[in-house]
Amino acid sequence: MKLSKIICGAAVIALTLLAGMHIPPLLSGDNVYQEVKKFSRVLNTTSRNYFKEVETSKLVAAGIKGMLAKLKDPYSVYIPKKAKDDIDEKMFKAGYEGIGVSFNMLDDTITVVTPMIGGPSEKVGVLAGDKIVKVNGESVVGLSNDDVPKKLKGPRGTAVNIHVKRSGEADLLEFDIVRDKIPIHSVDASMLIQGSDIAYVRVIRFAKTTHKELVEALEELEGQGMQKLILDLRFNGGGLMDEAFKMVDEFVGDGHKIVYTRGRRAEFDEDMFATRRGAFEDLPLIVLINEGSASASEIVAGALQDLDRGLIVGETSFGKGLVQLQYPLNDGSAFRLTTAEYFTPSGRLIQRPYEDREKYYKGEGRAELEEGQNYDHSDDAGEEREAFQTIGGRTVYGGGGIVPDYVVKQDTTTLLFRSLMRKNIFTLFNDAWWSGKGPNLRARYSDSLVAFLRDFHIDQTMMQELRHLASEKNVEWSDEDFAQDEVRIQTIMKSRLARSIWNVDESVEVFLSIDRQFQKAQTLFPEARRIAGL
Repeated sequence: MKLSKIICGAAVIALTLLAGMHIPPLLSGDNVYQEVKKFSRVLNTTSRNYFKEVETSKLVAAGIKGMLAKLKDPYSVYIPKKAKDDIDEKMFKAGYEGIGVSFNMLDDTITVVTPMIGGPSEKVGVLAGDKIVKVNGESVVGLSNDDVPKKLKGPRGTAVNIHVKRSGEADLLEFDIVRDKIPIHSVDASMLIQGSDIAYVRVIRFAKTTHKELVEALEELEGQGMQKLILDLRFNGGGLMDEAFKMVDEFVGDGHKIVYTRGRRAEFDEDMFATRRGAFEDLPLIVLINEGSASASEIVAGALQDLDRGLIVGETSFGKGLVQLQYPLNDGSAFRLTTAEYFTPSGRLIQRPYEDREKYYKGEGRAELEEGQNYDHSDDAGEEREAFQTIGGRTVYGGGGIVPDYVVKQDTTTLLFRSLMRKNIFTLFNDAWWSGKGPNLRARYSDSLVAFLRDFHIDQTMMQELRHLASEKNVEWSDEDFAQDEVRIQTIMKSRLARSIWNVDESVEVFLSIDRQFQKAQTLFPEARRIAGL
């Protein structure tokens, strides 16, 4: 079983399940055929004789869910058709066909957050802040989030007519847009940090095109003067294991073991070794992780740590060391089954105990350390944690996620800040402010991010507008909380405006100015070089 077929989040192999088909007894000795007959009899009898009409498909789905729940591990699950279609689009397809905008629903109106660079909408002049009010002559005000794609997506080459309301324009603007293939990116931000030779790349999932996107981003950054790399895997919940393997392969020398899997059956066992000289083996590397970094992200971080190739910075990762295969069913649904465990090059299994689901999802069992350097991992040890050796002789531990080599915790946020985020106040502010002054801001700064970073500041008038919007949405304002989170709040406001002027990269660079983990990582390249022997 090749790793290209294995999931740390999603994957597909062919399987046919037919009710009543003959299945020989498995290795466990269970008479599977007799159990299938039992299930089939209950289903058929219930469908025929129950005193009310029954939806057989719902009974079967419930039976599959209950069956998989008895396996105890959190990742063997049933996936309804709609959820499977969403997973397939994000993981296995290079993109979708549509007009190429990201949007929010604000006051029941489709509001463009950003037109995708080079996409159909951007080419015809759709701008951030535009409000789409008609599609093909029909009002789309009041649509749900789920219904919007049905209006805007469509086969490549087909045309769609939209009317938008734009600030400063008395009349609606009309655009005829020819739909095209819109990529779904795994690398959602990549840039050379202003005034430095440090590149920053953020990977948000491990999907079909992740490795290709990473290499393309790094080659472009290399041409811009990249000498060091910060790879951000925070809040990356995983995906395709093979993409994680290929990512590591770019940074390590030929022949190094990157990851291996072991299951109950031999066909699920595989050892994966670096295959060739990676294009970026000599690039100083720091990887950012946190409690949201799981599965394929942990394969990358664990391999680079075990091979002493990159410095791991941030907070302990999630702790998922189980591998799933996804088996399609004949109605378009699927089920995901844990078939193996994966191990880092040193032999670590980083899976946390999962028997108590509630504790597991709360993160219990992750090794939590105080801030500071942790190069020798002497503080990681615990009664339940087995020690292993990196290729350079450092001690690392299994059983509780990937523990960073340098621990940096993110600032805790106040109730006020969390309420502003939860009630979408920053988006509402950006929309309201952009409607009035956005065109002037774009005209002033669109040619110079440096000037925007240096000269543009959130003033008192803007803060009063934000506070007014918060009051309208029943957010209780605390001056004490605001004093604590003032810089963060103002930075988020500035970051959202940057996205409206440019795109995601510029928005992220604004936020990185207050990102403690990123800021510390920039200072740690001497140690990253030392550990990697560069």
